[in-house]
Amino acid sequence: MLDRDLARIRTHRNNIHRYRRLLGTKLSDVERQFIERRLSEEQTALQALAAENFLVDFSLPRESAANSGTQP
Repeated sequence: MLDRDLARIRTHRNNIHRYRRLLGTKLSDVERQFIERRLSEEQTALQALAAENFLVDFSLPRESAANSGTQP
């Protein structure tokens, strides 16, 4: 199961890279809107899949919380 999920994560990641590269090319407004929508969908799917499989929080601590303690 993990192998299948890792393959899906890899596929979403590859699609995201491809859409970002396409956004750097000359596109019509309709093409750009389509690619931006697909990019957003891929990012959402990747985040959901990663959250489902990896329950680790990789967010950075907020600056106010990081500065509230005493420094060594």
